[in-house]
Amino acid sequence: MTIRFYTSLALLSLIIFAACQQQSGTRKKTKTRDTTHYTRQDYIDQTIDSNYVNQFLTANTSYDAYDEYIRNFYRKRDFHYAWIDKNGLTEQAGNFINMMKNDAAYGIKDSSLMTPDLQQLTDTMLVSDSGLKPGDTAIPRIEMMLTAQFFAYGNKVWGGLTADSTKDLEWFIPRKKIDMESLLDSMVAKKNNAFEDDEPVNRQYILLRQQLKKLAKIATDNKWDSIRTSAKSFKKGDSAEVIAQVKYRLEAFGDLPGTDSSQRFTAVLDTAVRAFQDRMGIKVDGLINKNVLDALNVPVEDRIRKILLNMERLRWVPIEPTTDYILVNIPQFKMHAYEKGKLAWSANVVVGKPGANTVIFTKELRYIVFSPYWNVPPGILSKEVVPGLKRGAGSYLARQNMEIVGASGKVVAPGSINFSKYSGGNFPYVVRQKPGGKNSLGKVKFLFPNEYNIYLHDTPARYLFGENKRSFSHGCIRVSEPKHLAEWLLRDDSSWTSQKIDDAMNAGKEKFVTVKDKVPVFIVYFTAFVDHNGQLNFRDDVYGHDQKLAATLFGK
Repeated sequence: MTIRFYTSLALLSLIIFAACQQQSGTRKKTKTRDTTHYTRQDYIDQTIDSNYVNQFLTANTSYDAYDEYIRNFYRKRDFHYAWIDKNGLTEQAGNFINMMKNDAAYGIKDSSLMTPDLQQLTDTMLVSDSGLKPGDTAIPRIEMMLTAQFFAYGNKVWGGLTADSTKDLEWFIPRKKIDMESLLDSMVAKKNNAFEDDEPVNRQYILLRQQLKKLAKIATDNKWDSIRTSAKSFKKGDSAEVIAQVKYRLEAFGDLPGTDSSQRFTAVLDTAVRAFQDRMGIKVDGLINKNVLDALNVPVEDRIRKILLNMERLRWVPIEPTTDYILVNIPQFKMHAYEKGKLAWSANVVVGKPGANTVIFTKELRYIVFSPYWNVPPGILSKEVVPGLKRGAGSYLARQNMEIVGASGKVVAPGSINFSKYSGGNFPYVVRQKPGGKNSLGKVKFLFPNEYNIYLHDTPARYLFGENKRSFSHGCIRVSEPKHLAEWLLRDDSSWTSQKIDDAMNAGKEKFVTVKDKVPVFIVYFTAFVDHNGQLNFRDDVYGHDQKLAATLFGK
């Protein structure tokens, strides 16, 4: 009887316990701090006194801009160290310190990024093999210095050394925003992290930094004079002393494999010259001529400065989109179409001539206009069209395939207008060019509405795409493969066949088509970049933007 009673009681207790456990599973458990990695004393030793954080920030006013971010960072981690453990500086701390030193070595000469105080503290700790001693006053100081420097470093090196002056530099792409607190928390939490893996920068920035190191080594290893010759050019099969000098230079830059020091212009050299011409934006013809020698004679230090200028621009731009987008690089005279972040195809473009600069900005492409009208912009209206109308309106309009439109949208007969009363500034009508073969916009245009009135379009002046430097327009961007662009934008709409696009382009009647998914368009200005083949490219400073940025970045 007694055994049965206790057995029943035990079973009842188990049932009640199981029920309680099941019920408690639905309750919200109180979150407790996990201290299993530390002894009690270890746990205490791994925290920084909140009063010390306040004292440090009060004493170091150079970090005032990041004051609240730093406080929030430590509050969220219960004031635990980010850079230091019981063995000394963490691996992440060492990686961060090395990154700052490398940036200083390869051209970023900003003393605020690696202060003498921080340098001395880190050097001492890096060479120490005795570990940390509880109570060492250097521990909280180096912890705070590294955190403060992380915010200072990230703000400049990942956000931009030139602060918010990009509009003064005619750059109207909004700057990327960086959540520095979350980034720091993520970076210090990762093991075996080289830091560069998580930098919030466009991939081009990292590629240019790698090329910067290569050029720095070339500048150290080679001291050469300018190559001079009286001959106009050399071609495959020629022999001359200058050819040996060119070989040496191309070998140093990596365009020519091997160590051929002969004076003969070989087939291998021909290939190397063409590769060099292509990445310098020079006409690719395989000739060693003035353009090639001028490019080879540019001091390596100048090339390094150009890379640094473009790395600064890359600090401003968003991290590469993983969606479809279009990128136009003005100095390259190229348009690139990307699918899900990967380069799909490229085409030559014509951009604005100096004085009628194509603006650097970003908007979303929304519309394709087949067989478009061209409304003459005010500048051209004033300088070219109104004077032509005054000389003979009827004949001028017929030659240009144009018409005049009133405020109501109806075509106005030129005979009803007294042109002598008007200049370009007070002309109360719209002059537009009708669709057709002579239309300045060609047979299709692509609109990404913007305040600059810039868009992509076709052109009847096809010969301009054969030019090496293509800055001829009034600001808009002419595309060498307009039908390909239309097909690419409409590729997911089965109703838009190649034939239908052809018909629309040649219909002679304007037709607007709304793009189903808006496509971001980035119009950028990079005079140094790494192409999809991994080759370092340089281009001329078409609008003088490099010169302005250099004055801001490097001073006089």
